[in-house]
Amino acid sequence: MHTNCRSRRPQRCRIRQRSRAIHAYDFFNALTDPDLLDVVDQQLPAHRERLFPPTTTLSLFMAQTLNADASCQATMDRHVVERIANDLPPCSTATGAYCKARQRLPLTMVHSLLQHTGHGLMDRGANAWRWQGRAVKLVDGTTITMADTADNQWRYPQPRTQQPGLGFPVARVVALLCLGTGAVLDTALGPQAGKEGSEHALFHALLPNITEGDILLADRYYCSYVMIALLQARGADVVFQQHHRRHTDFRRGRQIGTLDHVVVWNKPVLKPHWLSQEDFDELPETMQLREARVGSKVLVSTVLSPTQVSAQGLKALYAQRWNVELDLRNIKTTLGLDRLVCKTPSMNEKQWCVGLLAYNLIRWLMLRSAKLADVLPRQLSFKHSLQLWLAWSQRGLPPDETQIERLLVLIAQRRVGRRPGRIEPRAVKRRPKPLPLLTQPRPIARDKIRRFGHPKRLK
Repeated sequence: MHTNCRSRRPQRCRIRQRSRAIHAYDFFNALTDPDLLDVVDQQLPAHRERLFPPTTTLSLFMAQTLNADASCQATMDRHVVERIANDLPPCSTATGAYCKARQRLPLTMVHSLLQHTGHGLMDRGANAWRWQGRAVKLVDGTTITMADTADNQWRYPQPRTQQPGLGFPVARVVALLCLGTGAVLDTALGPQAGKEGSEHALFHALLPNITEGDILLADRYYCSYVMIALLQARGADVVFQQHHRRHTDFRRGRQIGTLDHVVVWNKPVLKPHWLSQEDFDELPETMQLREARVGSKVLVSTVLSPTQVSAQGLKALYAQRWNVELDLRNIKTTLGLDRLVCKTPSMNEKQWCVGLLAYNLIRWLMLRSAKLADVLPRQLSFKHSLQLWLAWSQRGLPPDETQIERLLVLIAQRRVGRRPGRIEPRAVKRRPKPLPLLTQPRPIARDKIRRFGHPKRLK
């Protein structure tokens, strides 16, 4: 029997019942907050009341992302044990039903929940966490790898420098984050090369998330005339590092301070491939921008008044851009999303969004903990918060408000260190295992082993 899922009250009851029934492992109970429940109701597809309805599937998918053993088998094993612990009839430990349920899970639902949680976190942040009362957003790009399958290679081909059978599909991702809370506001994926794969093209799809009064921090790659003009048209200001190909001459322009001036940039002749001709024609022919040298960097900003913000103020604000690097490290390394393991592009895109949704829900706990302890969310440790939540949920502690407050107190006990100007070599001390690199396709390597045996190990 199919359920339309348009009736709000019955649907909410089912969600709450399932959350109470397997709350010890069901991470989705965090989404039964009244503000998020409406979004869940609106996005749920028509479905049958199976063993894995969309809410349960999404909760298991998020918990799978957060656990160190993120295999489907380990997820099913934990789920079966959890059902037994909560006096529910055990189900099969086979992964087939769960994997099919993940495939049925709509990507639009996960993406909408990701956007809603991100913007909800930013809106709930304290005004003191903003810069001069304005929301500051961070943007950066990175790459992630996928399982080496024909479907993944077709959508996200490996670099051309790698031989067939020796590389992995690579996707370029761009994430837009909130500086105050660390929440992911939105994301976009594309191939690592080609017209669809540039960071500018992917970020262009995220521009609707930029609103009037925002301030955007980004590295020098985003410092282009077209990108700044598009952001100004949305009423936002920018603080970027000067692009290395653009020469800055402080003898020109209107001087407003030492090595601090306002200059006129001219519209480029060539249109970027990711922008339509109509949008390009609407860009202004010139615009005034501020260039200021602070230390070894030249910063470019649309905040022209030195009385509103000094050059040192721009430096202090831009120094916080480094938080986006730490956030991406938490997403890729702490959550293990640098290597997606699904066999198809659609499932990998879903896994990426589910992982970011789980990341946002940990940030949601950190925001509540920061308010309780009267500190900044950036002062709390993401990894510590994740470890506490996993230990808390696996012990089967009741999810009532009193117990949650105890969890928030524990989260606030661990603060991250302040290490301004820290410099570390980009090298590892521990050597890898003495195994040679795979320099030929795996079927050929297997055939050689059958014929000649394993090669000698490197000393």
